[in-house]
Amino acid sequence: MKKLTVLALVLTLIVSSFALKAIMVTDTGGLGDKSFNDGTWEGLLQAEEELNAEVDYIISKEQTDYVGNLTNAAQDADVVVAVGFLMADALFNVAPQFPDTRFIGIDISPSEGQTVPSNLALYIFKEEQTSFLAGYLAASMTQTGTLGYVGGIRIPPVLRLEIGFRSGVKAYNQLHNTNINVLTGYVGGFGEPAKGKQMAMSQYQQGADIIFHAAGASGNGVIDASREIGSDYYGISPNADLKTVIDAYYAKGTGYFSIGVDSDQDYLAPGYVLTSAMKRVDQAAFLGIRSARSARAFQSGLNVLGFNQDGVGLSPMKYTKGMVPSSVFAEIAYLRTLVESGEIVIADTDETFGSFDVSNVEFPF
Repeated sequence: MKKLTVLALVLTLIVSSFALKAIMVTDTGGLGDKSFNDGTWEGLLQAEEELNAEVDYIISKEQTDYVGNLTNAAQDADVVVAVGFLMADALFNVAPQFPDTRFIGIDISPSEGQTVPSNLALYIFKEEQTSFLAGYLAASMTQTGTLGYVGGIRIPPVLRLEIGFRSGVKAYNQLHNTNINVLTGYVGGFGEPAKGKQMAMSQYQQGADIIFHAAGASGNGVIDASREIGSDYYGISPNADLKTVIDAYYAKGTGYFSIGVDSDQDYLAPGYVLTSAMKRVDQAAFLGIRSARSARAFQSGLNVLGFNQDGVGLSPMKYTKGMVPSSVFAEIAYLRTLVESGEIVIADTDETFGSFDVSNVEFPF
């Protein structure tokens, strides 16, 4: 028995000494987007810390870089993490060429009828679930009756975020007999914060007081816009501390907010970012790398993460939680349980949005 224990320990030490090398290939937003790419990179850093993995990254400046970057990564790594829906064609092109390398696609799904290679694990999210909560929260907090949405590019994950947000607003309207509307616009890219800010300013000028962005680094401009217009409205410095911002909000009784996406972006403008609709891209990257340590454990194929997998959810709202009535959080928590149980299926397409109806829901409080 003692010999078996010693042998198991030796084998564990031998296996752990052969650390995986994982390379992340970013989309064109690159590192520093404080959103999707940065969130995925956090998953690699977690693998470095907890799994003793060697990690690195390659920046894609243009979409034409994808194939070359994935190929270079595959030649130098045990695991390649590809980030973003726009990399799908390149990933399905390169992965079969390197059967001994394991690939992880974040926000990438196969086309209809497309076969997923056995060395490829894909992770997508039920974005509509987290943005539904963000929409319901925004609808409960608006003072103007108008909300905004700024997207990056009209790709499926971003569209699901839009439809989920609008579904949350629709649910609030149905349950509270209100008529809150949503302005929508798309920047056309994920790395253009100036355009994101310009679009957000336009929506604020049209009456929106809360704007949700799903635009990667372009959305940083939306957050900047909320700080700029909010501080001007309060009559305080854009660099004022959090207490000054909160005091100004309560003195006015109204304010201007943005809503972040993918990662917890509340810290980017404390007191002005109401919440963030989070996708645990970090968790997906970490789980994928962890499973890649053995062929038997590798989670190849399509993996879908939602509420029930702790793959999506709102940020902890460290800076703004006190601004929101407790009754709103109670309603959000109850609606989430109905989604988790399958009693509510949130719309994720224009077609399903048209028939989305929760008017029969009754809160038990």
